Amino acid sequence: MLRAITPIVLLLISNIFMTFAWYGHLKFKGAALWLVILTSWGIALFEYCFQVPANRIGYETYSAAQLKTIQEIITLVVFSFFSVFYLKEHFRWNYLVGFSFIVLAAFFIFKKW
Repeated sequence: MLRAITPIVLLLISNIFMTFAWYGHLKFKGAALWLVILTSWGIALFEYCFQVPANRIGYETYSAAQLKTIQEIITLVVFSFFSVFYLKEHFRWNYLVGFSFIVLAAFFIFKKW
C-alpha cells in the first residue's frame, strides 16, 4: 500500500513546484525575462528532486503509462487550484468538461481488460 501511495505523494509535491516554475512568473510581468528563467530553473530543481524518485519508486508498482497518467491528473488538479487561487482566474465549465475527458482516459489506462 505504501509503495502505491508514495509515488503519488511525491508527484503531487513535484507538480506544485512545477506549476510555480512554469506559471508563477505570470504575476510578475515586469520582471526581466532572464531573471524569470533563472528563478524558474531554480524552482524546477526541486521539482526534479521529487519527480525522479516518484518515477523510480512508482515504476515498481505502476507501468510508465500509468505513472504518466497519474502525473497528468495531478497536474490538472494542482493547476486548477493554482489558476483560481494564485492567478485569480475563473474556472470555466468547459475546463471541467475537458479535464473530465482526461480523467476518462485515465480509466482506460488503468482498466484491466
